[in-house]
Amino acid sequence: MVLVTDGGSTKCDWILLDSQGAVVLRTRTVGLNPAVVHGDELLKRVAGNLDLQPYYELVTRLDFYGAGCGTEKPSLLLKGVLQEIFPKARVDVQEDTIAAVYAATTLPGIVCILGTGSNSSYFDGTTVHPSAVSLGYSLMDEASGNYFGKRLLRDYFYNKMPAVLKAEFARRFDLNPDVIKYNIYKQENPNMYLASFAEFIFNPGALRPKNAVEINGYFYKLISEGINKFIECRVLCFKEAQHVPIHFIGSIAHFSEDIIRDCMQPYHLTLGTIIRRPIDGLIEYYRNHILK
Repeated sequence: MVLVTDGGSTKCDWILLDSQGAVVLRTRTVGLNPAVVHGDELLKRVAGNLDLQPYYELVTRLDFYGAGCGTEKPSLLLKGVLQEIFPKARVDVQEDTIAAVYAATTLPGIVCILGTGSNSSYFDGTTVHPSAVSLGYSLMDEASGNYFGKRLLRDYFYNKMPAVLKAEFARRFDLNPDVIKYNIYKQENPNMYLASFAEFIFNPGALRPKNAVEINGYFYKLISEGINKFIECRVLCFKEAQHVPIHFIGSIAHFSEDIIRDCMQPYHLTLGTIIRRPIDGLIEYYRNHILK
């Protein structure tokens, strides 16, 4: 049996396929980003999923594609954890951009991830070429969930958020400065914590219609600034950018499609597909290219 995992910082989707490509199991765990989560916690998060337990000895191949797996030390850490749990499997750990490419296209294109974190790569039809090495949520990750979460928090405390939104934001979240600092500097997954605030952009709550212009203007500016930074840093770095479609993967991309389209026009870029969850595309890729 082949176990395929699309792992983000917030959540991981697991699909178990038999030799014919039929789905035996679908399940989900908390995010397994080995760049920000230590080994004991990684082990706890996987072992805590009861759906996976009956298949520990039956999995012969485990392909994990995940956030934080683009450098050697974190990927080896996670590989060791998975090998311990699935002792008979050939375990391979690669970064999430590889899975994004497999899910989005079989033709040349640039594939971008906008989820809890962000990244991009160029696929020439055969080989995946990464953009700049990612230094993670504190230095990079433009237009990601944690990027927008940080923007919202800064705008709130710098009093740059429209008044009606500021009141709603305070109602929805615990904005005690000590609580925020504790979660960012003392707890696991600070990137996931920061990204949790980004939900406010796409689900601002029970706000009155008469404030729609103010609200939409603020959110549009916030998102478009992030998308433009991402394009400048993670798309235009590829010389092929104006000659191939630009595909997007992830929840942030899914909810920002119109703004992404607007931001791409001045750069004469072509929008490709936008996929909210790449796991279904991965299933088709494995059926057509791996298990065939």
